[in-house]
Amino acid sequence: MMTLLRESYLCHLWLLLCDVYERSMLCRVIRGIYAWCGRQLDGSRVMAVLCREGEVARSWPESRLCRLLTGLINLPGGLLHRLYMAWQRTFEDSVFARLAFAMGDETAIAQSWLIMLLWVIPFSHWNNAYTLIGFAALVVLFYAGSMHRKQFRLDLANIGFYPLVLFGSMFLAVAFSYAPSLSLRFLFYHISAALCVLVTVSAVRNAGDLKRLCAGGAVCVLVSGLYGVYQRIQGVEVNEAYVDLKVNAGMPGRVESFFDNPNTFAEVLILLLPLVVALILCSKRNFSKLVACGVFVVGVAALAMTYSRASWVGFACAMAVFVFLWKPRLIPTFILLCCVAVPFLPETIWNRILTIANPADTSTASRIPLYEAALRVIKVSPISGGGLGTAATQAFIKDLNLYHGEAPFVHAHNFYLQVWIEAGLLGACGFVASMLWNIKRTARMARHSVDSTARTIACAAASAMCGAMVCGLADYLWNYPRVMCIFWFVFAMALAGTKVCFAEKDLDFAE
Repeated sequence: MMTLLRESYLCHLWLLLCDVYERSMLCRVIRGIYAWCGRQLDGSRVMAVLCREGEVARSWPESRLCRLLTGLINLPGGLLHRLYMAWQRTFEDSVFARLAFAMGDETAIAQSWLIMLLWVIPFSHWNNAYTLIGFAALVVLFYAGSMHRKQFRLDLANIGFYPLVLFGSMFLAVAFSYAPSLSLRFLFYHISAALCVLVTVSAVRNAGDLKRLCAGGAVCVLVSGLYGVYQRIQGVEVNEAYVDLKVNAGMPGRVESFFDNPNTFAEVLILLLPLVVALILCSKRNFSKLVACGVFVVGVAALAMTYSRASWVGFACAMAVFVFLWKPRLIPTFILLCCVAVPFLPETIWNRILTIANPADTSTASRIPLYEAALRVIKVSPISGGGLGTAATQAFIKDLNLYHGEAPFVHAHNFYLQVWIEAGLLGACGFVASMLWNIKRTARMARHSVDSTARTIACAAASAMCGAMVCGLADYLWNYPRVMCIFWFVFAMALAGTKVCFAEKDLDFAE
């Protein structure tokens, strides 16, 4: 197939047009604009702020606390390694021991298969215990690899100080919760997410591991996207709980794939689609690029069919940030393509976009009482919040009569407010600091390193986080624990990508 394409008339015509373009004045002008944009960005205050490393982040890897915590979590691995050294010949003669060691060495591959399996389970058959069991098993598998490899250790240094503060605040949120019994269940969801970050950052050793994990996420996009397209072909009944029919007249039903909610499905896509873009750019074989392009097209089509306005804006932001981090000189082209694409948008999508700031839309108007209730919680209990999890905050708001809207209070429909009312001031500060630190760390790496697979994937993951943060202005992405795990997986992919770049180039980012 690829040979036929290369020998076709269209291919020869394309190559001829490319050759004419390369020799044209237009090409030289555009390259000049690209170079000018690159120089302006390199010397801009925006890049200076993004690439400046704070004192806390710089001192964390060598701090006593980091060394202490790293020693504690690697204690089982250290003990197992001592046992292996004492009985080395016995273990090496055992087929089962060698198999366990080999599997432990490839924990990243096991994780890629795990996320393929976990993230395509339909909502009707989903149990949140799957995530906790799966990532706990990966930690055990990692310890098996560390048994015969002394350097195979869990990595807290590259996870950073701020994420640890955030995860630590979750335990405090349970202890000081308005309803501790309701909060305890949600703590296990956050433990699952913490294990996901720990395993991902520790198990990834090279660009190949990063690509495998991206492929695992791409399988989720493909399967869920195809099912979403199938739903559209079959026809989706319009749900009045999701759509204001007066303002959105003529809009079809919103697809949700197997995630129970169209907004949830859209959030999964904005988190994983940038990783699919990275696969397209990093694939060396034309067939792999073609497959990745197909996955991306299916994912974008499914995202459009969700009619999730916040996710559309978040995805556009994610793509803009990706271009900015990956190759800033392409920003004019990206803006031009966006402007050219606007007239080709379907009428239903364009009309849906126009309702974003329309106060007559019940979906938009209903958020105001939710925000007010969240702000009342912060006013009543600014330090500790209402307690970890939506159940505890719902009980807190109901008992203190802080919500006065018509629809039931589920969550604040704002990422930042919901984290604050659940985890308190420490959790909110830790959350914002973690996101900013990770994005800044990736930007610093992207600025000082040459183009590579690890750099591209790290930029894609960081851009996905930016898109999620923008989407979070109008929604709460952790309402579904499975989406929470996907969120932290993408967060960890940015950390792992920068870690691989540091290891490959041994970069010194001192300003």
